[in-house]
Amino acid sequence: MSDPSIRLGVDIGGTFTDVVLEFGGELVSTKVLTTYAAPEDAILDGMARVCAKAGIAPDRIGQVIHGTTLATNALIERRGAKTALITTEGFRDVIEMRTESRFEQYDLNLKLPEPLLPREMRFTVPERVNARGETLIPLDRAAVEAVVDRVAETGAESVAVGLIHSYLDPAHERLVRDVLAERMPGASVSISSEVSPQMREYERFNTVVANAYVKPLMASYLGRLEARMAEAGATCPIFLMHSGGGIMSLADAAAFPVRLVESGPAGGAVFAADIAARHGLTKVLSFDMGGTTAKICLIKDGAPKTARVFEVARSYRFKKGSGMPISIPVIDMVEIGAGGGSLASVDAMRQIRVGPESAGSEPGPACYGRGGTRPGVTDADLILGKLDPDNFAGGSIPLHSDASETALVAHVGETLGMDASEAAFGVAEVVDETMANAARVHAVENGEELSDYTMIAFGGAAPLHAGRLCEKLGISRCLVPPGAGVGSAIGFLRAPFSFEATRSVYMRLGAFDADAIRTLLAELETQATGFVRTCDATAPIAAEAKVYMRYSGQGWEIPVALTPEQAADPDAATFKELFEADYTKLFGRTVAGMEIEITVWSVNATTERPAATPVEDTGMTGEARPTGTRTLFDPARAARMDAAVIPRASMPPGTRARGPALVTEDETTIVVPASRDAICRADGCIDLIAKD
Repeated sequence: MSDPSIRLGVDIGGTFTDVVLEFGGELVSTKVLTTYAAPEDAILDGMARVCAKAGIAPDRIGQVIHGTTLATNALIERRGAKTALITTEGFRDVIEMRTESRFEQYDLNLKLPEPLLPREMRFTVPERVNARGETLIPLDRAAVEAVVDRVAETGAESVAVGLIHSYLDPAHERLVRDVLAERMPGASVSISSEVSPQMREYERFNTVVANAYVKPLMASYLGRLEARMAEAGATCPIFLMHSGGGIMSLADAAAFPVRLVESGPAGGAVFAADIAARHGLTKVLSFDMGGTTAKICLIKDGAPKTARVFEVARSYRFKKGSGMPISIPVIDMVEIGAGGGSLASVDAMRQIRVGPESAGSEPGPACYGRGGTRPGVTDADLILGKLDPDNFAGGSIPLHSDASETALVAHVGETLGMDASEAAFGVAEVVDETMANAARVHAVENGEELSDYTMIAFGGAAPLHAGRLCEKLGISRCLVPPGAGVGSAIGFLRAPFSFEATRSVYMRLGAFDADAIRTLLAELETQATGFVRTCDATAPIAAEAKVYMRYSGQGWEIPVALTPEQAADPDAATFKELFEADYTKLFGRTVAGMEIEITVWSVNATTERPAATPVEDTGMTGEARPTGTRTLFDPARAARMDAAVIPRASMPPGTRARGPALVTEDETTIVVPASRDAICRADGCIDLIAKD
């Protein structure tokens, strides 16, 4: 008999699959290597392990919450379904022409990313709706039937429909969908007016194409997962973490898989926000480093920063504009190819480069002994003394130092005249500086000074690098929470059920229509609430409205939050005041004499989250007792030092470990540099604090 209080969180990453079982206020977790051919295999393996640890049968699980990188990886690796696009005549090449922006303005040899679909898979129909939603050229059904027959001849498994200005009038897209259902009944269909009903055709067409491209793959995977879980005894509902930081139903995830592109990292941001709320922190830098990527996110006043557009598969040094824009609600973060499995090399300029290519779990870094011969960040960490080769991942994966040394010398040391230790130092410093630089840029883009922030570090590799990152960024405090190695999976268990509905309706403040705004926001609230009700039929739901505003002539908007009262009784003067206040926070001033306009409206419906329980200060109770020492390389001093080895389980609240030290647990190791001390707080968080 299932118990709603027993919940399973599952995060599939590029290297590890993290599984967390929550029951009676307790958490039991494990990490298993991701199985690429059948990702559900790793989930079932992990579920069996945590259930055995907890002494709970799978049929007792009341809810499974899952996040995955499968949709993202399918887009990056171009291994989705054979997909066609049907669009308005004259707009066949929008996804290839992109926009006027050049992500590297002065590069004469600039190579733009290839569109997701080749030109021969893009088809047009004669129709036109203008920017006011008025039909200029009606859509003829016979013309649609002729185009659909041509699409069928290509053998397309999935079809994306994106017509100009369909977000204002979706009737033409719905007609195309009806014809597709009649003449291609086996094909999967996605229409942009449902997937992303927002202005800007390049972003909207990319989003609906991406949704169609991964939809058959994700529908197949989610169907297999549900069946395999049921065979194992877990017949409970399965929910998916979406990119906006909430939970959606399995059916909605299968219909809109593009909303899963950042589901794992979003869980990590929710996890960090929960820790921040309990510690009363208003400015937090969330640092999530796993086996394949590192994710950095700013959290202010207990909430991660959000955005409407996210780029997948940036191709040019992770530069903004060089990827595939996906227009969906998403937690705003910077993601770089820097994880434990990120591979190191030396370029033509004799500089060490790390990532974005990753060894993943198959074969993994050289030290895994699974056939990998190239050095990864984990190899460098092992040689520098950060990892115990006999107790990695709780001893389930033995590490081979000799393989790491061989790989580091062969691929880095021989070229640069370094031994294994020097090569490892170089690789670690390059990856740490890459992450530090990404954090600096992200902070500057958001007008923030990181020295005022507290870092919260989680993910299997983050605690190994967080101390050094804090030294580079001038951050004096870092929290490593319990379960840090599986932080995103825990975040899934802390997330609310939510869905954000958006719509583009252009309006200038000079033509403010309060009645139309009330109607629009009410419709969006009904739509968003309907999605949430598919997950939870009884829980109280709160609705949060936002409008995206700009000065007339500007190319992009800023989000402006509305209180329920402001949404229920909209007023032009209030909207102007809110916009100018937020604009001043971002840019330091307003622009006098410019008309203000609204382009996008959104309502996020979410179930209530339990209030955070403040963490009390227990004070200092004593010094931690090491079980031994290990030689640790301290990059700030460029020297090896004896570091105390302390099991995290042996540090009760109030205990201090003086750096250099290594605080060990099954899923990760916390490296305490010589510049820091580690104090265990009342909730089990390890607090790395800069020494005076």
